Amino acid sequence: MSIVLLGSTGSIGVNTLIIAQRYNIEVEALVAGNNIDLLNEQIAAFAPKTVAIAHEKDRARVNHSDVRVGTEGILSIIEEAQSPTVVNALVGYTGLAPTLKATQLGKKVALANKESLVVAGAFINMDLITPIDSEHFGLWYLMNDRPFSKLYITASGGAFREWELEKMKDATFADALKHPNWSMGDKITIDSATMTNKLFELLEAKWLFDTANIDAVIEKQSIIHALVEFVDGSTIAHFAGVDMKLPIAFALKGEVSEPILPPVDLLGIGELSFAPIEEARYPIWSIKEHILNNPHLGVVVNAANEVAIEAFKKEQCSFFGMSDIVLDAYRHFEDVVPNSIEDVVQIDEEVRAYAAAL
Repeated sequence: MSIVLLGSTGSIGVNTLIIAQRYNIEVEALVAGNNIDLLNEQIAAFAPKTVAIAHEKDRARVNHSDVRVGTEGILSIIEEAQSPTVVNALVGYTGLAPTLKATQLGKKVALANKESLVVAGAFINMDLITPIDSEHFGLWYLMNDRPFSKLYITASGGAFREWELEKMKDATFADALKHPNWSMGDKITIDSATMTNKLFELLEAKWLFDTANIDAVIEKQSIIHALVEFVDGSTIAHFAGVDMKLPIAFALKGEVSEPILPPVDLLGIGELSFAPIEEARYPIWSIKEHILNNPHLGVVVNAANEVAIEAFKKEQCSFFGMSDIVLDAYRHFEDVVPNSIEDVVQIDEEVRAYAAAL
């Protein structure tokens, strides 16, 4: 077996390589962003046939004879690759084109790039998608084709879950990156603080499991990742450590019958508690029901959100100002309905221009 790995130097990528090494899976190609030093270590360890990086200026630093650059470079690698599986761990809208290319070629995609389904779920063949989000993996693990009545995923609550609302108005970009449970990339950590990340995961679940009957609750320990409520009235939960190697192993192997993680220490957990996601702390949650019933509007939320994060990073808006930008754009573009990928691309551009002018 062999894979193409997009986003090799991020946490998902690093964990994917650990699993690849464990099961002797060939890594045909590596795609990274700016962390050239780590990429070079990965090249030395896995000897990929091709690599791609984000910027031309870094090409000379890469210890490889076949270095591609940017989106075009990534797409050319996917097109030429013999591997049947592409692991897409890219961050943001950048990950959409590779997902589309891979699925159009009939390749399976082990998907950690939320934005692919959020933006264009209607135009992606779900039969070729295996999620490597812990929440969606948990749902899949629990369901076993039994009839369910409702799905739940959990949220940590993000960096400001314990902050006073008044204090949150003055929160900085650096404050928002201080996640209480783990260390992740900038964008996903900001999205966790605003709960946009969880809204995206609901949209992903809508496309993956063909249901809008899904919700999220806060579980601060991040020990439970998903719950399924069945039509018979029973509810079961997926407990697991916070470690992406488990869903990655299943995505690459199909079935795993040996220990990947140590089992959860039930006595060490202590009390478990759940809390609702409140709109006062997470204003984006006000559109949850509407967008689950109009999932094509994911392209609007994603584009406006990426613009808003940049504005917050540059101190051009406040923490809550990010949600204001997204909700304003969502109302403005509420009637758009993309009928093709070309429409998605055009709407994305229009939303970004609108949000940047707010």
